[in-house]
Amino acid sequence: MKLSAGLVGLPNVGKSTLFNALTKSSVPAENYPFCTIDPHIAIASVPDERMQKLQKIYESKKIVPATFHFVDIAGLVKGAASGEGLGNQFLGNIREVDLILHVVRCFADSLVTYDARELDPLLDYDIVATELMLKDLESVAKRRHKIEQLLKIAKNKPLEYKELTEEDALLVAIQAALEGQGIERVQELVAQSTVKTIELLAAKKFLIVANIGEGEVENGRYRYNAHYQRLVERFGSQKVIPISAKLENELAQLSAQEAAEMSAMMGLVRSGLEIIIEKSYQSVDLITFFTCGPQEIHAWPIKNGTSVRLAAGEIHSDLQRGFICADIFNCKDIFVALSQVKLKDTGKIRTEGQDYRVQDGDVVHVKFNV
Repeated sequence: MKLSAGLVGLPNVGKSTLFNALTKSSVPAENYPFCTIDPHIAIASVPDERMQKLQKIYESKKIVPATFHFVDIAGLVKGAASGEGLGNQFLGNIREVDLILHVVRCFADSLVTYDARELDPLLDYDIVATELMLKDLESVAKRRHKIEQLLKIAKNKPLEYKELTEEDALLVAIQAALEGQGIERVQELVAQSTVKTIELLAAKKFLIVANIGEGEVENGRYRYNAHYQRLVERFGSQKVIPISAKLENELAQLSAQEAAEMSAMMGLVRSGLEIIIEKSYQSVDLITFFTCGPQEIHAWPIKNGTSVRLAAGEIHSDLQRGFICADIFNCKDIFVALSQVKLKDTGKIRTEGQDYRVQDGDVVHVKFNV
């Protein structure tokens, strides 16, 4: 399953430096850790300590982690919704991603050019958010005009007329939110409604990447950064990821041992990149199931709530087409039993039909006939 996050931000906030860290963090290898597939897209492996445990139990030759795509989206300037700068390209690229990562600058540096105004990451975010909403207002107006025409045609089709009327009512509420209530209200309206309508840029899930100075990383000093504190106050700590893009880029160019030593010196328990990857993965409601054997441990990302038959299709289309049933257990159980034979003896391995909803951490063996 290919899902992606787009890095967006005003010029000189550290977006490109962060993207470079993603692409340089590791060379392409058999376990597919980080790889640039074109100048503006990087594939990152999703950190998952369960894979190493499974590899040890199955004595597998290799592991193949779940992956997530990151897109370096063209820089934005005020007026993008009207086509200023690379506005059309910027907004088109955002439409294609599943999650928006707003990169905002929370450090002062006379050597790194910034807008003439005072440093203000909240205003930076609001500029980008405004451009998204302005573009959505244009899209909503076009759709409402189309609905007006369709309602005339559907006068004698009660069901179709009702659906169009409900959609128009939703769009009226969304238009009011876009004009004065903000992105948060747009997202509430879309999440609460069962009515289908056009895709909205402002409705996309997002995280805030607070780009802090190198000196604020050590032992969590960023917590005292006033800009970071304001971001957390507005968006909540779960949505704000503190990271020094410059430091992460430097770490990405070191060997694994050198990076570990430098991180330890600075009191870093986990790299900022790992946290970004993990939170991006979780934010689009992905879970992981595994296929295990002596050749490889393979992690498969799927949407939470996916049936086992559809999950089998992620492995190979033949498995979905000829699905019979699946033998399933959760990796937590084998971490206790330490072997599949012991799991079978204790009745922990279940046989499930096509409607079973795969759970995070499930190990799946599909039986099929084509």
